[in-house]
Amino acid sequence: MKKWIEAMRLRTLPVSLAGVICGTGCALLQGSFNAVVALLCVLFAGLAQIASNFGNEYYDYKNGIDKKGREGFRRGVTEGDISPLAMKRATYTTLMVAATIGCTMLFFGPWWLIFVGATIALFALGYSAGPYPLSHHGLGDVAVIIFFGIVPVTFTCYLQTGTFDHCTLLTSLAVGLLAANVLVVNNYRDMEDDKAVNKKTTVVIFGRKVMGWCYLLSGVVAMAAMLPVWRILHWWSVAVILTYIVLHLKNWLCLKHSSGAALNPLLGKTAVTLLLFSLMFLIAAIAK
Repeated sequence: MKKWIEAMRLRTLPVSLAGVICGTGCALLQGSFNAVVALLCVLFAGLAQIASNFGNEYYDYKNGIDKKGREGFRRGVTEGDISPLAMKRATYTTLMVAATIGCTMLFFGPWWLIFVGATIALFALGYSAGPYPLSHHGLGDVAVIIFFGIVPVTFTCYLQTGTFDHCTLLTSLAVGLLAANVLVVNNYRDMEDDKAVNKKTTVVIFGRKVMGWCYLLSGVVAMAAMLPVWRILHWWSVAVILTYIVLHLKNWLCLKHSSGAALNPLLGKTAVTLLLFSLMFLIAAIAK
């Protein structure tokens, strides 16, 4: 069981939860809240990310991307802890459960949402699988911004309000940028291993120095994008921005002075910092 829990990459799950939390906060700002929808979105987002993590292990092993002894978290399939067939079955079973939960959301929204769910499912697999895996061609960061930021925030809000607005869009962009930083840490750690197997992540393409600065700027730009949203909240909500910036700077300094497996705790800290930001935003929205 421990091997499967490790394969779920629980340290990164706050990334999928943050989008739903912020989407719910945006719904509250519009005077709407549906606890059932929020719970369904949490379950769907979490299971979709776990399916993507399972798929990443299976398809990277199948494509010869993962090698034994790589930096980072232990890879169950590569190290022989989990059979490739078991991981493949787990990937598609988890995705099927996520899809089933996603279909229940049709009771709360229009029929065309099924295409949104199908796109999310394709991304969960296409991140590492298919003829053009996104994570192998420098598109992983863009995909994360879209599917861990823009999509979960805007559609969690839409399912509870029936509308899209500019504040929700700005919030979704901010969450996407902060979520992409988790991937930056992951790829920052794995640069040599990825380069050796021709996996072209943005860190491999642009180098650690550039992506280190991108990590810092993503947090700053995200907070700047949120300024129009904070204006409609209480004046004390500026403390949310300041708190995030302080933690973000601390994480950035750690990124600059760490390497290899020493970056694993930072990956979790970056995800938890995003989750903390989303919870503070939700509290501010409730208090409005």
